[in-house]
Amino acid sequence: MRFSYPFSRHPAAALRVALSRSWHGGWLVLPVLAAALPVQVAQAQPVQAQATGQVVRIDAAAGKIAIRHGAIGKLDLPAMTLVYHVAPALLKGIAVGDRVDFTAERTGGQYRLTELKKD
Repeated sequence: MRFSYPFSRHPAAALRVALSRSWHGGWLVLPVLAAALPVQVAQAQPVQAQATGQVVRIDAAAGKIAIRHGAIGKLDLPAMTLVYHVAPALLKGIAVGDRVDFTAERTGGQYRLTELKKD
């Protein structure tokens, strides 16, 4: 598709023309034009909540801890046992069976602990 002079200085006008002629000779032109436009993806902000629970399992080497806890409304979690990612430094002094207070964070569908201490 060739654009005449006025469109070369007005990309929005060129896009309007392309959209009106998106099926050109059986080929859809829109994806090619859309790929050339700048796109900004909004990233979800992390959601944090405080809770208490009981340690069920610890894997310090992998940086994971399983905690049985009640419902955490702010994270949309029912009462359950969930495996959280955690910095190994936060696991010092924590053992299986301990009651803990923790701050959990959800980012991009993953849960991690930002704070962890014995109850």
